[in-house]
Amino acid sequence: MTDPTAASALERFLGSLSARDTSEHTQRSYAATLTAYLAWLAVRGVDWRTPSRADLRTYLAVLGMGRARSSTAQRLAAIRSFHRFAAREELAPGDPWGVIATPRLPRRLPRVLEVEEVERLLAAVDAALEDGAAAPGELTIAIAIRDRAIVETAYAAGLRISELASAELAALDLRRGEVRVLGKGRKERIGLLGRPAREAIAGYLDDGRPVLAARRARGGHAPGPDAAAPTEIFLNHRGEAIGVRGLRYRLDLLRRRAGLPAGVSPHTLRHSFATHLLEGGADLRVVQELLGHESLATTQVYTHVSPARLRSAYRGAHPRATRQPAHP
Repeated sequence: MTDPTAASALERFLGSLSARDTSEHTQRSYAATLTAYLAWLAVRGVDWRTPSRADLRTYLAVLGMGRARSSTAQRLAAIRSFHRFAAREELAPGDPWGVIATPRLPRRLPRVLEVEEVERLLAAVDAALEDGAAAPGELTIAIAIRDRAIVETAYAAGLRISELASAELAALDLRRGEVRVLGKGRKERIGLLGRPAREAIAGYLDDGRPVLAARRARGGHAPGPDAAAPTEIFLNHRGEAIGVRGLRYRLDLLRRRAGLPAGVSPHTLRHSFATHLLEGGADLRVVQELLGHESLATTQVYTHVSPARLRSAYRGAHPRATRQPAHP
């Protein structure tokens, strides 16, 4: 990128993202996307402030080559956001992308577990507990107790996986059944915990976490006298805070043990939380608050009807859903 005005505009834009507490991952992604975009314009001798429609359509074609539509859409979102910022801050005369039609992603319904499938996930944890008791293995039991608390908490409160990993002991109030988490944009919200989740967390804090915490040290085999004790609720087998990758690994392991199909992820529990609340009669705006969505439109994706309810309604209402046809 040789144009100093482009470099300055990009620096100011990224600074605005940081000021809004946008995640570091998003900032890195936007920086990489916009650096490539502005460099492409510079190589072609195009002023980044006033690219023509032909320039933008050409870049749109380049952007879509060899990429999934979702990946292209993410990059376009960064570029559009940058140009809107530049126009708003009077760094450019307007938003050139505002007149360019870009492809829309097909709206996909989120993958949702049936209640019975959530029970199968928890049954996989129970099987691990039985294995630990039979072995016996203190660490195996502690991890199984932790896994049950993780699944119950994720499903009860509808937490994002990053929120689950970063939730701290000081933010937990089992008496009130609440856990405070920092969501997107570092906005704090309260996640509610039902009785099974409170009991699972209490059991983990009494019998699981102390075993894991005692392993914190070099190599994860003995207590570490120098390092500060982790403040996060959920620990890994070394006694350190379990990260997002560790949570994904454990939940995928449970998913396979439960015989659930590929594609079931930690976020599936969040989708299931929202869908089951709405199916149970919860108000859409209440679910919006519990999920931490800024826009109600984001929450409305969960207003779809589950396949099981569709089949049940069809069988109960259609006159020929179950009746065998008469043969002469």
